[in-house]
Amino acid sequence: MRERIIKKSKGFSFVNVGELWIYRELFFFLALRNILIRYKQAVIGISWAVVRPLLTMVVFTLIFGRLAKLPSDGVPYPVLTFVALLPWQFFANSLTEGSNSLISNANMISKVYLPRVILPASTILSGLIDFFISLLILVGLMVWYRVVPTQSIIWLPLFMLLAILTSFGASLWFAALNVEYRDVRYIVPFIVQMGLYISPVGFSSSVIPEKWRLLYSMNPMVGVIDGFRWAVLGENIEPYWTGTVISVVAVIFLTLGGLYYFKRVEATFADII
Repeated sequence: MRERIIKKSKGFSFVNVGELWIYRELFFFLALRNILIRYKQAVIGISWAVVRPLLTMVVFTLIFGRLAKLPSDGVPYPVLTFVALLPWQFFANSLTEGSNSLISNANMISKVYLPRVILPASTILSGLIDFFISLLILVGLMVWYRVVPTQSIIWLPLFMLLAILTSFGASLWFAALNVEYRDVRYIVPFIVQMGLYISPVGFSSSVIPEKWRLLYSMNPMVGVIDGFRWAVLGENIEPYWTGTVISVVAVIFLTLGGLYYFKRVEATFADII
């Protein structure tokens, strides 16, 4: 039997992309398994991918749109909110499952070899299933409210890629940290809960005072959400482009840093778990 020795990386190194391609079938299998486990024994099954964002949209519309009467930049408030919920729910689900991916697969890590990065990466793919289901609901909402997308819709895949990188980078960091520090399992739900309210999900970024916009944009999800809204809704939701650039830079550092840190510590996973 061929043995593979995993050594701690020295110097500056990243994940072996070629090796990921070799294990692509395992990658897709793990993603499918994540979906099945998530909705196992649920009464309405995968319909939760629709129910959760819809209920959140209703709550935010009532609180921010009706009670607080925050501006919606000429867009129906339910549409404004639901567009933002698409990337946010994708990020929240990916981070929650990705941060636990190594711990929940401890037996696999300790007994067989596989590129460890496949585990958090597979949660990103399974999150995309929920995203595309919710995207169909958004199309229905836009038809109902007679909101017509503009030519800026062609930029939507670019901001989707940005959402994927943000989710992947954050998942790498927290998955690796969760192996050594089990307190992370309690920190992640708090981050997701707080992030929902400090990110421009239930409101437009235009309500943030101009002097704070630059600082506010250091939250990577601000650029992602604003980009989504602009791509889907057009000129009515013009993003703060300086802040968008800052968000993109933050995402790049988050992802590259996550890849580097994950590679540095992955040799210790089997021993610690």
